[in-house]
Amino acid sequence: MGGEASWWQSAVFYQVYPRSFADSDGDGVGDLDGLADRLDHLKDLGVDGIWLNPVTVSPMADHGYDVSDPRDIDPLFGGMAAFERLVTAAHARGIKVTMDVVPNHSSSKHPWFQAALAAGPGSEARDRYFFRDGRGPRGALPPNNWESVFGGPAWTRATEPNGKPGQWYLHLFDSEQPDLNWDNPEIFDDFEKTLRFWLERGVDGFRIDVAHGMAKPPGLPDAPQVGSEILRHTDDDPRFNRPNVHAIHRDIRAVMDDYPQAVTVGEVWVHDNAQWAQYVRPDELHLGFNFRLTRTEFDATEIHQAVQNSLDAAALQNATPTWTLANHDVGREVTRYGGGEIGLRRAKAMAMLMLALPGAVFIYNGQELGLPDVDLPDEVLQDPTWERSGHAERGRDRCRVPLPWSGDAPPFGFSTNADTWLPMPADWAPLTVEKQAADPGSMLSFFQRALELRRGRSEFAGHQIDWLTVPSGALAFRRRGGGLVCVLNAGTGPMALPSDELLLASAPVSNGQLPADSAAWLV
Repeated sequence: MGGEASWWQSAVFYQVYPRSFADSDGDGVGDLDGLADRLDHLKDLGVDGIWLNPVTVSPMADHGYDVSDPRDIDPLFGGMAAFERLVTAAHARGIKVTMDVVPNHSSSKHPWFQAALAAGPGSEARDRYFFRDGRGPRGALPPNNWESVFGGPAWTRATEPNGKPGQWYLHLFDSEQPDLNWDNPEIFDDFEKTLRFWLERGVDGFRIDVAHGMAKPPGLPDAPQVGSEILRHTDDDPRFNRPNVHAIHRDIRAVMDDYPQAVTVGEVWVHDNAQWAQYVRPDELHLGFNFRLTRTEFDATEIHQAVQNSLDAAALQNATPTWTLANHDVGREVTRYGGGEIGLRRAKAMAMLMLALPGAVFIYNGQELGLPDVDLPDEVLQDPTWERSGHAERGRDRCRVPLPWSGDAPPFGFSTNADTWLPMPADWAPLTVEKQAADPGSMLSFFQRALELRRGRSEFAGHQIDWLTVPSGALAFRRRGGGLVCVLNAGTGPMALPSDELLLASAPVSNGQLPADSAAWLV
């Protein structure tokens, strides 16, 4: 990471799940004008950029990850005019705007896919996707044994123009998300148009969905094993992480190099460090998500291993490490770490650890409020995994409930409509932005102070860390260069802190003793 640093190398990104952030028009669904109206919350929080989950035109089978027009904004979110207002308002506050792009698949309502259905087998239109004849008598069985990440088969049989069952099409996610065939040059040509379209309109970069996807193995061979866990896969899974994906990323980077201030961050679910690091080579992605901390229990040994592993992976290509504890696909950390008061204490401590590390940080909306997962009733669940798994997997709706802004009862200022797209729990009344902003001891006030220190103190400089010797059940490191010391106590009792000056702690420190389930910064 030599030379002049880019803004994203130490940025704090705030992930906005737009359906759940703020609703401006009273339909119960968050939108872009709602986000623009609440930008001062993000400015006061101290973030550098927004990562905006999909807002392009979509039938919303997977809440925007099924894109039917990648170069327009869905009316549900306010249309293109609202997007332009948002970018202008964010930039006026010094906040960058990055947006999701979805290159692996389109919506089944995309004009390309509709043309493919109408054109029939062997057509050029079908070559943009993966249409194949079925196996078995009269082609009644799927072309291979691949499963959907969301559950069930990865193939759906199309009805041909003559009205009879015909070829099958591939969808690694929902049946309304057919996979695009990146061996067809039309796919990249169109994707380049999409990238340039948004960059020319002031977008500061992209989060690339399923960045380890796109490339498929020749012949689409059977997977060596079936029965993969829903929303999970291994590095040798033929559906993902194929070598040809890197040629796609090099082509994308060639476009991005025309916009030197813009950034790409890839969703890279690859576990092997050497394979993961290939995605952040100098001519591929600028940043790659490393999800080890999101998969780690609140255990000092596990956390130490996850941090070191992530640093090692990035170092293989001299790349910038990334850190995140939660997102729209992962349960909220307050719940993961035990729920209730203990989950909140641990979440605060882990936030301090994450913010003390070198690299880029991603905060998921509501994390700054200490929101937990919500146990939603069956009848309101909307995630496609709920239906596709035969109601075996409840899906990700639990961490997507709208944010509470003000007041004492739902919808807590999120909307003027009490019938929000996912119901809000009444016991969130103490967690609103309004109440937490007025409480110096709240999670929100803690996040604001932590980000202020991270941004303003020279002790946070340096790209590497040195581990310090501490008692069992704890971990500590020092930022090499800046000198910040971060101590995390994941043990069962208090521990003595070093004699350095205490900069911030996630729980009260008495007589130099850091309580269990807490963290401290020292200088």
